[in-house]
Amino acid sequence: MRLRALLDTDALGLRLLGGEDELDRTVRGVMTTDLRDPSRYLSGGELVLTGLAWRRDATDSEPFVRILVGAGVTALAAGEAELREVPQDLIVACARHRLPLLAVNESVAFAAITEHVVRQVSGERAGDLAAVVDRHRRMMTSGPAGGGPDVVLDLLGSDLDLRAWVLSPAGRVVASPRVSGPALPADVCAGLAAEHLAATRTGRRAPHRVAVGTTTYSLFPIRSTGRTAAAARDVRETVLSEWLLAVEADAGDWAEERLDLLHGVTQLIAVERDRREAARTVRRRLAQEVLELVQTGAAPAEIAARLRVAAPVLLPGMGAAPHWQVVVAGVDWDGGEIDGGPVAQALLEEILVEPSPGSPGSPGSPGSPGSPGSPGKGYPQSTGPEHFDRVAVAHTGDEAVALVPLPAVSSEHDGSETGILADTLLQSVRDPLTAGLNDDGRVTLGVSAAVHSAEGLRGALEEARHARRVAAARPGRVCAAGHQELASHVLLLPFVPDDVRRAFTARLLDPLRDYDRRHRAELIPTLEAFLDCDGSWTRCATRLHLHVNTLRYRVGRIEQLTSRDLSRLEDKLDFFLALRMS
Repeated sequence: MRLRALLDTDALGLRLLGGEDELDRTVRGVMTTDLRDPSRYLSGGELVLTGLAWRRDATDSEPFVRILVGAGVTALAAGEAELREVPQDLIVACARHRLPLLAVNESVAFAAITEHVVRQVSGERAGDLAAVVDRHRRMMTSGPAGGGPDVVLDLLGSDLDLRAWVLSPAGRVVASPRVSGPALPADVCAGLAAEHLAATRTGRRAPHRVAVGTTTYSLFPIRSTGRTAAAARDVRETVLSEWLLAVEADAGDWAEERLDLLHGVTQLIAVERDRREAARTVRRRLAQEVLELVQTGAAPAEIAARLRVAAPVLLPGMGAAPHWQVVVAGVDWDGGEIDGGPVAQALLEEILVEPSPGSPGSPGSPGSPGSPGSPGKGYPQSTGPEHFDRVAVAHTGDEAVALVPLPAVSSEHDGSETGILADTLLQSVRDPLTAGLNDDGRVTLGVSAAVHSAEGLRGALEEARHARRVAAARPGRVCAAGHQELASHVLLLPFVPDDVRRAFTARLLDPLRDYDRRHRAELIPTLEAFLDCDGSWTRCATRLHLHVNTLRYRVGRIEQLTSRDLSRLEDKLDFFLALRMS
């Protein structure tokens, strides 16, 4: 705002004591101080308010004014409450250095001036930013991207002093401010994504405000510009695939104009989201073609020819014969009225995208997934962050199938230690996805072993589907299983009918549960530990911190209640399976 406009505000009652020729100066902020040297807190363009407590005698005015001018302040406003009037030596010093000087009547609070200036400056900045955003929108929609969402986040930081990030529904950082500042921690990203998905599923009006420690974030949904009317009717079709804008600020008391501006920003970012979505079309089509060939039993030579076309698109620079892995995902909603295939496809694309460099959890950041020496997400450490943005995902029926290219491993390795590992695939996204499912949906994933030729793809697809069935038999809203688990008894459990499973576990375990409930005897934990110790009395007693005689008493009680003998292999196996199925 202009200094002249501030003087013309009758409610503030400011009087000009000097600097009539400088009234067109711009006020960019306000600061109240009584320090003798406030320069460290000044950045230029401020209106400085002072109660004159720094002034001990007439010689103090000259150095004080000199410091303000050197810092580039716009004007000085001196309060009359302390000395009843502004000292003449201060008026002379300001005139000498061409610094406008205003008198603040003792009846006017500095807080009122501060509030007025901040409101005016903020509104003007918002208007300037709105114009910039509008220009950027036109540029993005009429031609190549104008820098992507990072540019928009930089504008929010420079023009409105707002730090903001674009997050995926799984908590991945899609875009972050390019200016210096602390990165958003991975656990905070996951927590914000979970809060946003939960709020969206319960129908709460955005923006959603979330407190993380002493910091408040406001979460704005980024709606796809291509949403269909059907998708708009059921939020479950989009909740697991849409981005969100996380702003480090409390939007609870924002004016409608600022909220409208942030809504415009989300629309602008949505254009970039749709552009990226369109860029996946080729990869999706290639994956669909390969999947159809594999499912229809096409000749390996025909599948290999299609893979030679796909490999340069999915993983340029790796050659025409990489190894491949298959990941199968499904999203099942209660009622079954929603087609889960497209939802699973969008979700799997988000889960398998490696974070961008420098973002929380990106390769190279200490202890991050995929960085050397960390357990990682299960991705091969030799691939860059751009690798998994080229994963091809198709969908068929109610499931999505990802064809993941991997660097060809050397002949001395079988590929079992490379690629995606099911037990770490969902580690960082389990909480956000669970919140988005809201107790009426499930996400299950199955992961195959790596295969090195087209001949192995059909087996890999079936292997991934079997692994997904194993995951579906587990409790929880978000579950995954890998090919390593298909070589044990666990493979059989998902195919046992539910009523048979319930009857089997009830016959063996219900008597123990009832006894534990009445006597707090801990027979179930004792049974689990005994089997885990391979029936060793000494090791089991040590693990449970019991005397061996106490352990023998508990095992005897288990045998008495169930009419089983834990020295027999058959009975041990029955108890083991019952515990696994319970």
